[in-house]
Amino acid sequence: MGRRQVRGVSLFVEVVGHGPPLLLMHGGPGADHWTMQPFRQLSDRFTLVFYDHRCNGRSTGAPVESMTFENLVADADALREALGFERWAVLGHSFGGHVALEYALRYPDQVSQLVLLDTGADSRWSRENAPRLVAARGYGAEKAELVRRWFRGEFVPRQMVRTLMRLGPIYNPHTNRLGSARMLWHGWRTKLRPEALIFAGQNLLDGWSVVDRLSEITARTLVIAGRDDFVFPPESQQELASGIPRARLVLIDGAGHNPHDERTDEVMDTVGAFLGPAAAPGAAPAPV
Repeated sequence: MGRRQVRGVSLFVEVVGHGPPLLLMHGGPGADHWTMQPFRQLSDRFTLVFYDHRCNGRSTGAPVESMTFENLVADADALREALGFERWAVLGHSFGGHVALEYALRYPDQVSQLVLLDTGADSRWSRENAPRLVAARGYGAEKAELVRRWFRGEFVPRQMVRTLMRLGPIYNPHTNRLGSARMLWHGWRTKLRPEALIFAGQNLLDGWSVVDRLSEITARTLVIAGRDDFVFPPESQQELASGIPRARLVLIDGAGHNPHDERTDEVMDTVGAFLGPAAAPGAAPAPV
């Protein structure tokens, strides 16, 4: 665990485990790599690279306005080069999945395999569909409006923690007490950066879409999500998987937006089996 200086920023990085490399891109934005900690279970099979995106978590050295997709993916590839990997598998969750998609499109030769966890190829799913879906699921107009403002960055920094607590049961509808305690522990260690979420909602994600470019992705891809995710529901996953050549779609029952927290073993088994030995740099892709 430490810092890596790349492209004029200081990225907070943690590398654990052994085996073929797997880069983990956390969601948010405004969160950090601690949200991906359940994946440490794979450290006996893979070299796991956790890091905080620029302007997120404990990464420093850049103004929030520099959080563009061009910079985010260039940072990731500079990190790959700094760590000495020729290629690596890439896993992105939620917003991290947006970054992973952009990375796979811009740096196709560096991605051995791609795992997209509860994400989408178009920001309309979070900005437009999520509030409607929350209302349709019976959470009420007040929660639907809160979701709308959340994904559009229409709040002030001091409201972030309270809003997250109010939205927790929607994000994780199947979390029991043990799961809640574990998530609180990770949350305690997480360094939130509300300015990153606000900037993304007001600027970065306004009109963002790569739907018309999905067919350009060359990496063998796993699309995996909780069946009850309100941000990227099954329709979003179908759109994503059907647009990517050779993509495999897996929906996890009894899970919402964070199936790696709610159905940890199932997610780890699915991701581990998908990556397998083909995650090794230079290895030929295995059939789906």
